[in-house]
Amino acid sequence: MYNDPFKEYIKQSEPTKRDKGYAWHTAIGLQAVDGLKPSQYLIDTAIKNIEGDISIDEAQELLNSYYEENPKSDDEDRTEEADKVAVRITKILSEKAFSFTPNEYISIHKKLFAGIYSHAGKIRDYNITKKEWVLDGATVIYGSASELKATLEYDFSEEKKFSYKKLSMDEIIHHLAVFVSRLWQSHIFSEGNTRTTAVFFIKYLRTLGFDATNDIFAENAWYFRNALVRANYNDLKNGIHETTEYLELFLRNLLLDEKNELHNRAMHISGTFSKNVNEEIQSAKVDNPKCNNCTLEEMTILKELVKNPSITQKELALKIGKSERSVKTRTVEMQEKGLICRENGKRNGRWKVLVEM
Repeated sequence: MYNDPFKEYIKQSEPTKRDKGYAWHTAIGLQAVDGLKPSQYLIDTAIKNIEGDISIDEAQELLNSYYEENPKSDDEDRTEEADKVAVRITKILSEKAFSFTPNEYISIHKKLFAGIYSHAGKIRDYNITKKEWVLDGATVIYGSASELKATLEYDFSEEKKFSYKKLSMDEIIHHLAVFVSRLWQSHIFSEGNTRTTAVFFIKYLRTLGFDATNDIFAENAWYFRNALVRANYNDLKNGIHETTEYLELFLRNLLLDEKNELHNRAMHISGTFSKNVNEEIQSAKVDNPKCNNCTLEEMTILKELVKNPSITQKELALKIGKSERSVKTRTVEMQEKGLICRENGKRNGRWKVLVEM
């Protein structure tokens, strides 16, 4: 994934390969919104499909057989989920059929997560909160469980009545940002809302005449989610207002092929995180070349491990506003990259940062 194996397909001129490359690249990239990383087996299978050696259905069958023969040994390992959801997203994005209805939205969730989540395709019946890194641990106020169906139907009915006629492109992009942010804010499912919303939104954009077959979703999935968060968060006493400005930058890159810089750190509500983190990243790059490919999330984790080498993954998750499962996945990857290591075992061990900070 890090070598961008789908870039050549997105850029080359043969329509069939280009469209398949885009679908796979987007499907795999979207797993990042939940901190998931697909396997090399999936990437190899995807390339076979793009090259025309196997159909998408055959790719799906191969993947199912692979996991039947290689069941996961660790309950925290979500690679199977990432792989299966990625191939399902690819299949949906490859299909022309689409209906702009609440049922279609719910159906996409069911198609993506059947056999993975017990609640696939079901509207949640309890209220939720989620600690967000970009909000410094605060949560968006999500839709009330008792009103989700009515809210969803209202959002769809209002969008159906809306006319884009005579609007400037700036006005169109602003409206689209408002629509998708409201759809996401309802958060009608227990899990998988961002991936479902992204797939539905891409399909909807096509009905409006937008191609959107580029790598913006694939390479900026976490930015997309954080932009949705900032579009739905207010803390007026501290001068923080909900804003679609970040989402609009994303959409301008997606729909108009603009080259606006999309930095997660710019969205952090502290207003100082961008400067402080950027200075630390630049310092770390000078002191240790291993930090050249550090992501913002990795730098955030490194900061916390330096402060408290004995911190547990549960405590770390609370500090950075991510799920414990995501933190476990990320720390394993960071150990594989040589950024950190664990000393003296799991129970009584300590984290050791292997880069200069």
